[in-house]
Amino acid sequence: MTDITIRLGTVDDMDAVMKLAAMAAEENSFLDASLELLAREVWPALNQDHGLCGVIGTPGAPLEGFVILRIGTLYYSTAPCVEEKVVFVHPDFRAAKGGRARKLCEFSKKVADTLDIPLLIGVCSSSRTAGKVKLYERIFGPAAGAYWLYKTSTGGHKVN
Repeated sequence: MTDITIRLGTVDDMDAVMKLAAMAAEENSFLDASLELLAREVWPALNQDHGLCGVIGTPGAPLEGFVILRIGTLYYSTAPCVEEKVVFVHPDFRAAKGGRARKLCEFSKKVADTLDIPLLIGVCSSSRTAGKVKLYERIFGPAAGAYWLYKTSTGGHKVN
């Protein structure tokens, strides 16, 4: 079995991360997505500007998965937190050995531990949700809430 490692993405990974980000948006978004807005989240993370991007894969090759974490504040506090924007594993690697989604979540947890600030992370999906929630509960403990989507569901939306 190949050892799965997470490395910090760099600007050299922009195209590969954008390909996965578009796939993630098509699969998980509940509104049509904009490539421009995706790039506005990806680029700063790859530059470690108030966040970072953890990736699975060799530089210059297609990526197997990624996580985008941004560091900022919520609307009601000046205290910083790590906010997960997306955790995504390419469909070709979901059944492969190595636990890529688990590794990306553990990476996110390690970032929060290293910075000693809270992590806000969750599952917003209409597909295979129960399994994803169980994975997150194993890694992070009990959930602190839930989401509902009214008049829409995740997946099947366009990326422009």
